[in-house]
Amino acid sequence: MNKPATVADPLDDVTRVAEDYYDSTDADNFYAIIWGGEDIHIGLYETPGEPIREASHKTVLRMAERLQGLKPGARVLDVGAGFGGAARVLARKYGAHVTCLNLSSVENERNRKLTEEQGLSDLVEVIHGSFENIPAPDNSFDIVWSQDAILHSGNREKVLREVSRVLKPGGEFIFTDPMQADGLKDESVLAPIYARIHLDSLGSFGFYRKELGDLGFEEVVIEDLTPQLRTHYDRVGKELAGRRGELEGKVSNDYIDRMLVGLENWVKGADNGHLAWGIMHFQLT
Repeated sequence: MNKPATVADPLDDVTRVAEDYYDSTDADNFYAIIWGGEDIHIGLYETPGEPIREASHKTVLRMAERLQGLKPGARVLDVGAGFGGAARVLARKYGAHVTCLNLSSVENERNRKLTEEQGLSDLVEVIHGSFENIPAPDNSFDIVWSQDAILHSGNREKVLREVSRVLKPGGEFIFTDPMQADGLKDESVLAPIYARIHLDSLGSFGFYRKELGDLGFEEVVIEDLTPQLRTHYDRVGKELAGRRGELEGKVSNDYIDRMLVGLENWVKGADNGHLAWGIMHFQLT
């Protein structure tokens, strides 16, 4: 008897699109050269012209300072870890054992190389996987950490359930995410951004408050830092345009053109009050 055809899970398609994008040579070189090489997330800027690498590092430090359980031996899971810059800070500065979960094999290889070069391979583990299905037992981690990654999920509710599952009781969840503004009445204004990330929605402060509250998390603090989103994407756009010649043979012109348009869409969305960003810190009760 023939087996019935299997219907593909649309979540798999979303994950595959993100994986293929971050595995591309264009994306890998763009983030390594322009975005700073260690971190792939929004920075905290004191001046608009501040180096991206320095501003991105400040975000890591600001988040780490908020965590009560970040101490030697703490077990941390970084979901959507990118190049692992945050993990190495948490390991080197605080003595934490960090598991980097990331779906890009290319980024993971760069993460392992940087981690080995910095002598931190005994404290930082890099594994390939999706945060919709975290490959870890229940109650495995003291802290779950994420920076500007959950927006790429086609099922953010499932991501949050997985975070709740792998956290120990009393564990902390700290993360950032580019989001739509609370109360946005016409989501069609974000269509260019949705098209760029191959999704049809973004989270919001209200969304995360509700979903995490339903999962038994208590809000520790939400720091609304929305202006930094605008500053960051504008800063990256200017850096990319100004250093375009340096990328010849490393990043295709088509990728650069599309990235510049995409960055400008984020800037316009922020200018129009349609977007939000900040540091969100919750504790599992």
